[in-house]
This record gives sequence, C-alpha cells and structure tokens, in this order.
Amino acid sequence: MEENLISEDLLSENIFENVQASTGKRFGNYLIDVVFFYIVLIVLGGAWGLLSPSTIDILDNDSAGFGLMDRLLSMLLYGIILGLVEGIGKGKTLGKLITGTRAVNDDGSKITFSTGFIRGLARAVPFDAFSALGTPSYPWHDKWTNTLVIDEKLSNYNER
Repeated sequence: MEENLISEDLLSENIFENVQASTGKRFGNYLIDVVFFYIVLIVLGGAWGLLSPSTIDILDNDSAGFGLMDRLLSMLLYGIILGLVEGIGKGKTLGKLITGTRAVNDDGSKITFSTGFIRGLARAVPFDAFSALGTPSYPWHDKWTNTLVIDEKLSNYNER
C-alpha cells in the first residue's frame, strides 16, 4: 500500500501530492545500487592496483580481524559512494533513476547535496537495510534525515 503525502506551497497556492515508493521499488533500488557499488569498487580497486601494485601486498586476508575490517570498510565506502551519488543526483541514484523514484524532503522539496550525502552515510549503520522492511518502507536513513522516497510517476513532483 502506498502512502500519499500532501504538502502545500503557500506562495503559489498549489497542492503537491507525493506518493511514497512501494517496498518493491525500494528493494529494487537497493539491489541495483548494491550492484553499482560493487562495480565502482572493482574499478577503483583495479585502478589502485595498477597505480600502486605494492599496496596490494598489504591486504593479507589471512590476518586476524581482516574479515571484520573488510566488512566495516565496505559499509563505510557504500555509504560514502551512495551519498555522493545521491547528493550530486539531487535525490537520485542509479536504482532510483531506473525505477522512477526520487528522495525528497518530507515536505516534498528537493534534497540538498548535504542531505543526500548524510542519507548515504546513514546507510552505513549496521542493520539499516533491515529497517526498510515493512509497508510502507520507511528506513532509518529516511527517518534520521526527514526524507522519503517518492514514486515520480504517481506523484506530481515538480523539481521545486
């Protein structure tokens, strides 16, 4: 079930209706963005390995604690990369572009670069992905930044 959120633009006396994206679209966004993240990570890792092959020897995956550090670093990089993409894209990631959704402020206005970046960093919090389960989907990174993801086709979002 989608949730309709209505906000009013007091200066132009227009009423904007934003329909929150379905849980299925949110999950699609997540899957597409995770694949995008790993592609970016592979490209950056390959470039780093070509530019500085000696640093690859430092990464010894048999050392104690490597698995935990690897996971924590991956979560942090995921948050940074998605935050940069969403900040630059003014609420859009590759997943949102493909599914026709967008992150906006709770009042329906477009998000700033800093809000997009903070949304991305909040994704690095452990179990944030599980907080998106349910209908309507309202994960922690939305709650903490007072944002939501809307379905652009069902909403009358107009880049205000």
